[in-house]
Amino acid sequence: MANNFDVASSQKDGCEGERLFPEFPPATYEEWHREAVASLKGAPFEKRLITKTYEEIDLQPMYWASDTEGIPHMSSLPGFSPFVRGSEPGGYVLKPWDICQEIACSTPEEFNEVARHELARGQNALKVVLDSPSRKGLDPDDEKATATGGNGLSLATVGDLNTALRGIDLRVVPLTIHAGAIALPLLLQVSIALEDQGMPPAELQGCIGADPLGELATEGSLSIRLETAYKSMACVARWAKEYFPRLQTILVHGCPYHDAGGSAVQELAYAMGTAVEYLRELSKRGLSIEEIVPQMRFVFSLGPNFFMEIAKLRAARLVWAQVVEAFGGSPENQKMMIHARTSARTKTACDPYVNMLRNTTEAFSGAMGGVDSMQVCPFDEPIRPADEFSRRVSRNLQIVLQKEAHIVQPIDAAGGSWYIEKLTDSMARKAWNVFREVEAQGGMVGALQKGIPQSAVSNTAAGRSKNVDTRRDVVVGVNMYPNLREIKLQKPSVDYEELGERRASQLQAHRLRSDLFRFYEQLGQLSIAFGEDASDIPAKGMEAVRSGATLGDLWAFLSVNGVPGPSIQPLHIHRTSERFESLRSNAEHILARKGARPKVFLANMGVPASFKARADFSTAFFEVGGFEVLGTTGFGNAEDAARAALASGAGIIAICSTDQAYPEVVPPLARIIKEERPDAAILLAGRPAPELEPVFREAGVDDFFFMGINCYELLSVLQKRS
Repeated sequence: MANNFDVASSQKDGCEGERLFPEFPPATYEEWHREAVASLKGAPFEKRLITKTYEEIDLQPMYWASDTEGIPHMSSLPGFSPFVRGSEPGGYVLKPWDICQEIACSTPEEFNEVARHELARGQNALKVVLDSPSRKGLDPDDEKATATGGNGLSLATVGDLNTALRGIDLRVVPLTIHAGAIALPLLLQVSIALEDQGMPPAELQGCIGADPLGELATEGSLSIRLETAYKSMACVARWAKEYFPRLQTILVHGCPYHDAGGSAVQELAYAMGTAVEYLRELSKRGLSIEEIVPQMRFVFSLGPNFFMEIAKLRAARLVWAQVVEAFGGSPENQKMMIHARTSARTKTACDPYVNMLRNTTEAFSGAMGGVDSMQVCPFDEPIRPADEFSRRVSRNLQIVLQKEAHIVQPIDAAGGSWYIEKLTDSMARKAWNVFREVEAQGGMVGALQKGIPQSAVSNTAAGRSKNVDTRRDVVVGVNMYPNLREIKLQKPSVDYEELGERRASQLQAHRLRSDLFRFYEQLGQLSIAFGEDASDIPAKGMEAVRSGATLGDLWAFLSVNGVPGPSIQPLHIHRTSERFESLRSNAEHILARKGARPKVFLANMGVPASFKARADFSTAFFEVGGFEVLGTTGFGNAEDAARAALASGAGIIAICSTDQAYPEVVPPLARIIKEERPDAAILLAGRPAPELEPVFREAGVDDFFFMGINCYELLSVLQKRS
């Protein structure tokens, strides 16, 4: 299987085919390369024009037709195996991707109000986000349940479902719910809710899916054994095949690996490892590949590297087609269903409106990559629950892409681009190699237990963190171009303790209305069925729900003897900007405590032409840490600059001028300041010559700052001195 990715490398030989301007001689790669090298005036070509990525793919400055020679998928068509160009021959022309925004309201009543509002204004698919207790099978009155209603819907009973879905026509609105490690309890309740509404189960479409390995990687543990999760998954798959033919029941999340800082290659490879684990486990339980694959839906994040994300989605379909083929699946079953969401990792709490722009590029890459459904996260997601405005902006972004930008045409607009096709091929090969490493560990479970994906993702995340700290990677509004005068978004005050008590009280009232004798009898029969005859589980489970069984009740009786599940080192989910945002937050605390931000005085020496470039650099450098920068028009001598610096009361003085002026002005300026204020921090803008650094330090300069220095570390040290 791996040999399918091995192709001979080709020589770059210029463009092929009919030329647009035949009067000009064709250029070859060698000629272009020679001119490019000459224009660099001695700078190394590899460092200046070849971009290194976290995927360990070197991006070339220009791509040629010869770069795509020998790539197997180049002759494929949209809607045909290996489906690199999309799963449908008509692409988005006949059916655009579903606008499937997440709705993370706390109560069923609030959820229903928001969902109906959104569906009336352009959203055409419903994504229910469960709160953490509901996803883990804990009812609101369970002593282990914490943060009820936090960042998601608190769901316990069929009544809750009926309330949440009241007035929503699920015949035409696809419903998607990530149920957690097992989907059976939730699907049992959904089936009764459909019965209450008089809707045939065959008309329900969407995905009510389980992803036990995704939960394990994110949370670090499961409350049930994997054996139980897989048995439940197999049971649900069989049931859905017969009664819910339009519903998918298996989720494969790549998002946790992205959100922990992993590369696009790692996200794709570990998603493939998870999917193959599910294929094997369900095959062991008697399901055929033709029964399993149609039940699967993949979920990927959309990161900021526009072309890389397009290539990731195309490569995902390519690799999946090869995996399914290896399991004996037909071409029709080699199609991959993809839901994507714009990245949570890239969003910032500082200058949050910039998140709208990040969402735009990320969503655009999702559309170009051919997703089946998409969620654009609210711009205020890092700060607070989405409000009507942030939901509207995210929803309308997708509508604009479809209705105004018309990117639903042409079919597979990215297809044929030498750059994207080469990148797709490289992505697939890289991901395949990482996937093979997972397989060598016995599969995804073995790899997670040994900490291999966690370690690999952590190493990539460390590289990202270093590049952000040194500002090689720019996060607009955070480590570059901050807005210290921004008006903070207000976070609504929610009493989650009171909400939890209210939900527990509602559940207790539900239990009092239940026939306890019938309730326990039905749950007992369900437990017996789960242990002996899986074919009886849906019928027994539905009877248990009719008798009043809650999500927590169903989870408890499906767990074998209460034996806990596996535990591993979880992924470290985080946002890229968090470290710098902590600096800004610290500066705000200093402002609140002392009435002023920590101050930096710019000792600008000479005329503006001498200091302006470094003064501007210094201002931007310190403001990302929340410092107040006191600018000056320039000083003619060291004594005047020192007196002004001391009079400002600033604890940090940054000297800005030219390298030529520094040997004359820095020593006396630093000495005067240190004599009167030894605790002041004196910094010099620019990297000094090696022989001058000890001279400046002896005079009183504490440190130097320049392009490439670790901005976060220096600002953190300076804040602690403030």
